[in-house]
Amino acid sequence: GGPAAGPAGAMPAVLGARLYPVNELAAQTGVITGAVTNLMTGKGRFTVNYQGEVLVGEATRVSNEDRRGVASALGTKGTYMSCEYQMTTPYQGTGDCTFSNGASYKLHLGVN
Repeated sequence: GGPAAGPAGAMPAVLGARLYPVNELAAQTGVITGAVTNLMTGKGRFTVNYQGEVLVGEATRVSNEDRRGVASALGTKGTYMSCEYQMTTPYQGTGDCTFSNGASYKLHLGVN
């Protein structure tokens, strides 16, 4: 039964995600919210609602030493986003995201 545990028996954690606008195009939508499920294996699932379209994708750690990672997501209408982030703990991090329409955001993970 239940979810598979990651290293040292760590259970997956769902982290809130907030994206704050950093350019004029992004300012038109304001703050965007989403969620990342950290599977505690260096991978996670990423979901965000952007202008009425749900984008779903994954987050992958690219360096264990400094906890850097990348995240990508695609929506049902073809909108996509790409993010780079750095985790300060398994439950908190920050990064930058860009959407296919050119909107840019500052990503904060672990906010509730």
